[in-house]
Amino acid sequence: MEGTQRSQITSSRKNIWLAGIVWLLFLAPFFYLTYMQVNTYTSTLSNIPSFVYSWEKAIPFLPWTIIPYWSVNIAYGISLLICTTLREQFIHGVRLIVASLIACAGFLLFPLKFSFIRPTTEGFSGWLFTQLEGFDLPYNQAPSLHIILLWIIWLRFRAHTPKSWQCFLNLWSLLIAISVLTTWQHHFIDIITGFGAGVFICYLLPISSRWRWHFTGSKRSLRIAKNYALSATVFYLLAFVLQGPFWFALWPAITLTFVTLGYLGAGASIFQKNTQGEIPLSARIILLPYRFFAWCTYRYYLKQCQTPSLVTEGILLGGRPLYELNANAVFDLTCEWPRNKFSQNKLYLAQPQIDLLPLYPNDINKAMLSMEQLNQAGTVYIHCKLGYSRSATVVVAWLVYNGTVATLEDAIKKVSQARPHVILNPETREALQNWYSHFQHIK
Repeated sequence: MEGTQRSQITSSRKNIWLAGIVWLLFLAPFFYLTYMQVNTYTSTLSNIPSFVYSWEKAIPFLPWTIIPYWSVNIAYGISLLICTTLREQFIHGVRLIVASLIACAGFLLFPLKFSFIRPTTEGFSGWLFTQLEGFDLPYNQAPSLHIILLWIIWLRFRAHTPKSWQCFLNLWSLLIAISVLTTWQHHFIDIITGFGAGVFICYLLPISSRWRWHFTGSKRSLRIAKNYALSATVFYLLAFVLQGPFWFALWPAITLTFVTLGYLGAGASIFQKNTQGEIPLSARIILLPYRFFAWCTYRYYLKQCQTPSLVTEGILLGGRPLYELNANAVFDLTCEWPRNKFSQNKLYLAQPQIDLLPLYPNDINKAMLSMEQLNQAGTVYIHCKLGYSRSATVVVAWLVYNGTVATLEDAIKKVSQARPHVILNPETREALQNWYSHFQHIK
């Protein structure tokens, strides 16, 4: 058996290496051709502007930093070979393609020129600068493709680097990021736009999750989507009309756009949270404004919801835990936040559900299967943000499913008595009734 497993692993690694070589044979000429063509075209234009802050004149020129600057090219190739699945490698390769396309589009639409005159450099560093200048003209500035690629590549190395080496990885990656300034290759605006583009690309092309779409057309979801869309429009107007420091408003505008899509049908998939409560770093950054707003509302209601409610023996209902749990297992219905320390060292499962919308019958069925698994460990703590709706729905269904009560109304009554603040609106009750009718039919 062990010999068979070793053979499968070896075969899988061979396939990944072979596919990685094929990717490199395509990406290397694709990268240089697209990058150089755009750079050459921009050099033919007249009056190319520069965007530079006055404080950037104080940035020193450090010739030796050309070494970490160049090292991203080696990491580029290795990143395709350290992937552990063909799916991971494929999405990573697509990310690299999209990075070049988005960067080149930015170079063409908003051409900029680097404004400092680089000093002459001798020795090994001078040789590396000479090689760089052989194909890199002082254009192709914002967004910095170097920074976009660094973010994409760093995420892959971060996923496969042992914890003992994580510090070195992070420090070297930071040195690469700084080197684009200290080699006088880019201005600060290029770094900011490159970082934003890199995060956006990795969010749109997730590796550990998949985008899903289930448009229900319910009036409630459309109403919530409309409110978020109007809020996003306000932030877009602030950014494009006022500009200057108000460009920062693009961040919440983009966040609210994705939340709008969530309520139109993408659901919890916009948060990219997996069953172990992990959320990719790019998703955390993109949706940070929404998560901050959710945190504020949570803190506002915290006094009312921080005490867990004992519904029946072995079942605790509450909000996102910020306290020690007297439970053996945790069932997390939130999609906004990753798993926190209070659920560590306990059997844990997450079923991310978007806030303010009811769980549909299929969602409830899936939750019951998870509850069966968690219930074997002992007392289960079931929570959403406040413990009022998403998690309450699961507890109601579970009381019927495991035979604690005879009817759905008895279950709703029992949960409401245990936790008076629960909110089971008409849409939620309808979804529960649809699930209950099907459950009675197959029981």
